[in-house]
Amino acid sequence: MRMNAVKQLWREGKPAVGAWLTIPHGFCAEVMAHTGVDWLCVDMQHGCIDYSDAVNMLTAISTTAVTPFVRVPWNEPAMIMKVLDAGAYGVIVPMVSNRAEAERAVAACRYPPAGMRSNGPNRALLYGGADYQKHADREMACVVMIETPEGIEKMDEIISTPGLDAAYIGPTDLALALGLAPVMDNDDPKHVATVNRMLETCKRHKVVAGIHTASSKFTQRYIDQGFQMVMLVADRAAMSNYVKAEVGRLTGWAPMPPRA
Repeated sequence: MRMNAVKQLWREGKPAVGAWLTIPHGFCAEVMAHTGVDWLCVDMQHGCIDYSDAVNMLTAISTTAVTPFVRVPWNEPAMIMKVLDAGAYGVIVPMVSNRAEAERAVAACRYPPAGMRSNGPNRALLYGGADYQKHADREMACVVMIETPEGIEKMDEIISTPGLDAAYIGPTDLALALGLAPVMDNDDPKHVATVNRMLETCKRHKVVAGIHTASSKFTQRYIDQGFQMVMLVADRAAMSNYVKAEVGRLTGWAPMPPRA
């Protein structure tokens, strides 16, 4: 079976830097897969992406050595199993708030007797190899997002869930849960303290800690701090920010005003 290169980095104690895909197109996914990142996440929660888009994007990513993840819309076993069958090598599950919800996510990622995943890896056999079922439990990554008031309170019981590979912070939802403004690269002391507590909890339970960023400055900060799954940039933001910066460098021309 094809090895999960990101999980191998984690086993070696190394960080994996990734990017986020929100644009529903295989070519965009392929372009992002040639940028040098370790992993890409197809975002079915907030991205404009449905299942048929995701399959095409996973196919495009597989032209490279980049590891494909999918953020599912919700902690729903049928969708988790479906994206794994389509060739995702890990799922990121949003808004996990307690141990029972974490166990539900883990079970959907593992075949019996370890879990409840149904057998039917269609595209996953082409991507992972003919012996996929034999090794899938080891190579599939189950990542849960801790970003609700209950999740913050029950952080320890979530992260200590057997079979969980990583816990991931969505900084803006975390900020809202803390009563703060939804800022991505967040320096508010309350936010920083919660992020640090989650990292230490992950280290104590030998679970990978992951987090979103919006700049290389914060990506580097979190890598130096010990996070092993860090998101550097999203496709939409990368395109928009680059063009805006280039437009801003022009002189003798006024850009078109935004639509009212």
